[in-house]
Amino acid sequence: MMKLITLMACLVLATSAFAQEEKKPAPAPKVTYIKAGRLFDSVSDAYKTNMVIVVEGERIKSIAPAAQTQVPKDASVIDLSNATVLPGLIDCHTHLGSSGDRYAEIYAFKDSPFRGAFSGLMNSEKTLLAGFTSVRDVGSSPFLAVDLRNAINEGMFPGPRIVASGPYISMTGGHGDLNNYAPQVQVWMFPEERDFSIADGVDQIRHTVRAQLKYGVDVIKIGATGGVLSKGDSPGAPQYTEAELKAAADEAHMAGRRIAAHAHGAEGIKNAIRAGIDSIEHASLVDDEGIRLAKEHGTYFDMDIYNDDYILGKAIEHGLPQENVDKEKMVGRLQRENFEKAVKAGVKMAFGTDAGVYPHGDNAKQFFYMVKFGMTPAQAIKTATASSADLIDRGKSVGTLEAGKFADIIAVTGDPLKDVTALEKVDFVMKSGTVYKQGGKATF
Repeated sequence: MMKLITLMACLVLATSAFAQEEKKPAPAPKVTYIKAGRLFDSVSDAYKTNMVIVVEGERIKSIAPAAQTQVPKDASVIDLSNATVLPGLIDCHTHLGSSGDRYAEIYAFKDSPFRGAFSGLMNSEKTLLAGFTSVRDVGSSPFLAVDLRNAINEGMFPGPRIVASGPYISMTGGHGDLNNYAPQVQVWMFPEERDFSIADGVDQIRHTVRAQLKYGVDVIKIGATGGVLSKGDSPGAPQYTEAELKAAADEAHMAGRRIAAHAHGAEGIKNAIRAGIDSIEHASLVDDEGIRLAKEHGTYFDMDIYNDDYILGKAIEHGLPQENVDKEKMVGRLQRENFEKAVKAGVKMAFGTDAGVYPHGDNAKQFFYMVKFGMTPAQAIKTATASSADLIDRGKSVGTLEAGKFADIIAVTGDPLKDVTALEKVDFVMKSGTVYKQGGKATF
C-alpha cells in the first residue's frame, strides 16, 4: 500500500512539475530598430524621411519619426539612414520550377519533375535575395508550388512567401497540353496527373478545380486563350467558353480562393472578365472593350512587359523554337502598347513578370518598362506592393509598411522615385523580421 501511495505521489509531483514547465512564459520576441533615411511605405506617393521602424518578432510594431522614437542603448539597431526603405516586393506571375534556359523541345521529355523541384529551391533563394518577399506561382507540375510553399514556411530553406497554384488548367489541345506529337507520346509520371490539368466542359472543369483544391492550392490558374510558348495554337484564339471559365471561377470563389486566367487574345480576355476571373495574365491583345470591362469589373491586369527582350534574345540561344519566336514578335510590341492604354484608362494593375521564362532574380527589371510605358515610379512600385498584395488576398499582412503587418522590408542605396532601376540592386532584405541580405550579401 505504501508503495502505491509513494508511486501516486511521484506521479502527482511529476504532473505538477510538467504543468509548471508548460506554464513558463515564452521568451520575449526579438525587438529590432531600423533607422530609415527615406521610407516609401506604399500608402502615400512620397517618402517619409528620418524614420524608425520598430520590429517585434515577425511583425512591425511601430513606425515613427526618429525625433519621436527613443532607441534603448542596448537595442539591436539596423542603420539604413543612407538608404531608401520599402515594403518587400511581390511578383504575381512566377514559375519557380522553371529556369529560363531550357527551351529546346527535348527537355519536355528529358526532365522529370524532380529537376523542377531542385530548380525551385535555387530560384526561391534568388527571388528572395532580389527583394521579392512574396510571389504567386501560377503553374508547375503537381504540386510543386504547394510543396515549395510548405517547405519554406517550415524553415527548410530560404525563400519568399508563396501563393501556390497547381498545374495550369487547359482544354484538350490547348496552351497547357502536349500538342503536335504522336498519340503514344506522353510526359505524365502517372496517368492521374493529366486529370489535374486537362479538362473539357463545365463538369470536368469543376472536378479539376476541386481536385487541385484537395491538394492545398491557394489560387487556380486556367487558360482562356492560346499561348506564345506552346505548340500548335494561336495566342489570340479563345480556348474556353465563358460558361466554362465561369464554372472554374465559381468553384474557386466558393472555396475562398482567387483565380487567374492566362489570356492573350481580346475575346478570351473579355470572356474571362465576364466570367468573374480575378486577374488577366498577359492581356497582350486586349481591345478597348476589354479595357472598359476590366475597369467596370475591378479585374486586375498582370502584364509581363519585360520578358519580350529576353525571349527575343537569350531564349533563342537556349533553343526556343521558331514558331514561338514568331508568336512573341507578334505579341510583344502590342502588349506594351496595350499596357500603356490600360494604365491611362485606370485599370487595376498588378506586378507580374513570368519569371521562369527569363532567369529568376531579374524580376525588378520590369519596373523600367512600366515607367517607360506610362507609369510614374511610385505607381510602378505600388503595383509590386500594395496592389499585388490586394490581388493575392494578402493585403492585411503584406504590401505596405504599417504597424501590425509582417516585417517584410527591403532597402536600396539609390532613389527609385527618381530612377526606378535602383530596385534592380537590393542591398537589404528582411522577411518576417529575419534578415536574409545585408550590405548586398546573403546572410545565410
